[in-house]
Amino acid sequence: MKNFQIPGFYRSPIISRIKQFRKVQDPRKKDLTPIFLDFGPVGFYIARHFGFCYGVENAIEISFRALEENPDKKIFLLSQMIHNPEVNKDLLLRGVRFLQDTEGNSLLPLSEVQCGDIVIIPAFGATLAMEEQLNKQGAEIKKYNTTCPFVERVWKKSEQLGSGNYTIIIHGKVRHEETRATFSRSYVHGPSVVVKDLAEAKKLSEFILKEKSQQEFESEFEGKYSKGFTIEKDFVRLGVINQTTMLATETAEIAEFFRGVIKQKFGEEKLSEHFADTRDTLCYATNENQDATIALGKTDADLAIVVGGYNSSNTSHLAELLEPNFPTFFVSGSDEISSKNKIRFFDLNEHQVKTKEQFLPETNKKLKIVLTSGASCPDSVVENVMRKIISFFPNVKTDEEALAELS
Repeated sequence: MKNFQIPGFYRSPIISRIKQFRKVQDPRKKDLTPIFLDFGPVGFYIARHFGFCYGVENAIEISFRALEENPDKKIFLLSQMIHNPEVNKDLLLRGVRFLQDTEGNSLLPLSEVQCGDIVIIPAFGATLAMEEQLNKQGAEIKKYNTTCPFVERVWKKSEQLGSGNYTIIIHGKVRHEETRATFSRSYVHGPSVVVKDLAEAKKLSEFILKEKSQQEFESEFEGKYSKGFTIEKDFVRLGVINQTTMLATETAEIAEFFRGVIKQKFGEEKLSEHFADTRDTLCYATNENQDATIALGKTDADLAIVVGGYNSSNTSHLAELLEPNFPTFFVSGSDEISSKNKIRFFDLNEHQVKTKEQFLPETNKKLKIVLTSGASCPDSVVENVMRKIISFFPNVKTDEEALAELS
C-alpha cells in the first residue's frame, strides 16, 4: 500500500511503534486481539486497527500539497476535508477557506470563487451539481480532488446497478456529505432511495410489498428518494450500496433483510433476477476498525475512550459498538479531560456534549482503559489523550519500559 507524506505533527512516536510492532507480528491482519500497553497503575487496551485510513491520508497529503504548490493562489475547501477538528483547524490557520458546512449549508457565497482559484474536493466527494457549478466558474477542482477511492467504488457500483435496471438503496445518513454525493450520482443511473438504518429499511419494505400507498411513501421518505420514483415500477429489482462510514454489520443486515423481502415478493427461484449482490461496496478500513473494536469489547477493561470528531460518522459507530460493554466516553481530544475526576464527552443518545464527574473509577487494582479512534483522527491526538490520563497517576512506567513488554 502507498506510503503518504503526512505532516509529522499528526504522527505519534509511541503509537507508530505499536502499529509497526503489530505489522511485523501480524502482517496478514488476522489477529484482532488488542495490545495491552502497561504503564503500571494504568494500562490501555489499544485496538488492532484505528486511526488514519487510506482515504484520509490521501486527502491530507493532497491538501497540504495544494498549499505548498500554490502559495499565491486562493484555496478553498468545499467543506470539511475530513471530520476531524484538529486537521480542519490546521488548514484554516494556513489560509484555506471553507465554502460549506458538513450539511451543505453555505459559509461563503460561491461568488467568492473566481476563475483559477483552487477548490479542494473533500474525501467524501461532491455532488454533481456542485462540481458543475464550480467548473462553470472556472475553479480548479480536478488537480486537488481528495475523494476517497473507496467512495468512488461505491459510485461505480451505483452506475452498474442503474445500468442493470436496479433501484439503488443507499444505506446512509441523508444529510451526510458522502451520502449526498453518492445520491447525486446514483439517481442519474437509476431510481434511488436512502435508508438510515434497519428500522427505516423495514418501513421501506411495506412499500416494496405494496402494503402502503405511493402517497404514504412520499410522506414518510420525503427528501430521501429520486425524482419520479414510483413504488409500482421501482421496487422490482433492488441493490444495496452504502455510505462507507456506516456500520458494516448494519449494511450487511439491511442487505440481507431486503434480500428476504424480495424473496417473499418474487419467490426463491427468481431471487437472482430481482436482487443484486453488492457486498463489495463495504470499505476495508471501516470493516477493520469495527472488527477491531468488537474485539476490544471482549476485554476486561474498566471503561473505554473513543477519540475523534463529534461529527465523524465512523467514529460514532465505534463508540456505539463499545457502549454495551463499558462506560464509554467519546472525546475530540485531550482538552476534554480536565482532571482525573472530570471529562467532557459527546453523548450519542442525546446528541450533545455532556460532563461526567468521577469518570475514572476508584480502584486498588490496575485501571484498564480501552482506547481507539476514528479513521480521521491523527495518532498524535490519541497519544495526547493517553498521556493526559497517565499524568493523573504516580510512579508510572516510561514509554520504553511499557513498549519493551510487548516483545
